[in-house]
Amino acid sequence: MASCESITGGGIGWVLTSIAGSSSVFRGGLITYATDLKVSLAGVDEHYVAGHGVINETTARQMAAGARQLCRADVAVAATGTAGPEGQDGVPPGSVWLCVSAPERTLTRHVTLSGDRCLVRRATVRAALELLSDTLVEG
Repeated sequence: MASCESITGGGIGWVLTSIAGSSSVFRGGLITYATDLKVSLAGVDEHYVAGHGVINETTARQMAAGARQLCRADVAVAATGTAGPEGQDGVPPGSVWLCVSAPERTLTRHVTLSGDRCLVRRATVRAALELLSDTLVEG
């Protein structure tokens, strides 16, 4: 398992590694908070980003796929969004795209969260882990 995180700044990896024994399944993660790192580390298409920004389904999918490949993991979870107080790329605060990339399927989910930065970031971690759980249970 691996992660590629923007809005959560490593929060998903932190929660996953807080579980005893997680070292047997969690390979690592990318914290691609800056847009250029989404491109250079996670392999997000820079031309797509130039035209569409980074808070969208395509970016989340590419982040998850990039983390899977770079970390040599079977499954990767990704999160991109804006926690506020201001929006980004014309996207309002609280808008988050999540993706889980697994061998046989890729699932995405858009969530709109409310609250201050801290609450939005915490809720993003929770939503990402729920999507990961849904993917693994259904997969």
